[in-house]
Amino acid sequence: MTRQSLSRATGLVGRSIRTSTNRTALFAPRRAVAAPTTRAILPFVATQPRFISNGSSQNRGILPDSDNPAPPNVQDDAVKPTPADLTDAEYHEVADNYLEVILSELENLADKNEAVEVEYSAGVLNATFPEIGTYVINKQPPNKQIWLSSPISGPKRYDYVVSGEGQNQKEDTATGDWVYIRDGSTLAELFLKELNIDLTLPLGR
Repeated sequence: MTRQSLSRATGLVGRSIRTSTNRTALFAPRRAVAAPTTRAILPFVATQPRFISNGSSQNRGILPDSDNPAPPNVQDDAVKPTPADLTDAEYHEVADNYLEVILSELENLADKNEAVEVEYSAGVLNATFPEIGTYVINKQPPNKQIWLSSPISGPKRYDYVVSGEGQNQKEDTATGDWVYIRDGSTLAELFLKELNIDLTLPLGR
């Protein structure tokens, strides 16, 4: 081989190597560059665990599986007194009879104690006790009541209430009394408590 031919062969081999190297670099996979990572330092917060329940707590009782019991239906067993359905004539009869009994007892007391003053006029009864004060008792026909004003317990209005008229009661055994509807106390109970006067007597219609 001549020197010229050898020089050509050497040049071809060099170009072939450079070409191969360039192709290799062209198709070589690029190395991925990892992004710098930063760690966020968060403060530690202690939290209590949450318990999630699908059921409503409003209808729960003391035990977990028991429903909330309904409050007891408390009813007042005491029967409220009801005023009797009186005609005008019946009202005046029972009211006058009762006031006569009160007047009689007060006059007996006044005879024993000169300091007690009793006056009865036009359906109004006044009784004055020096150490207590004056009691005023009068009829109230429009309401069919007896009104009383006490220096101790204040004013009260009494209705005539008949008891013992149930189906199981014997005939003609019903009795009546003057009752303070608000608390069920009677006019006789007030006289006994405040003046120690017993007005107990049967009052029939």
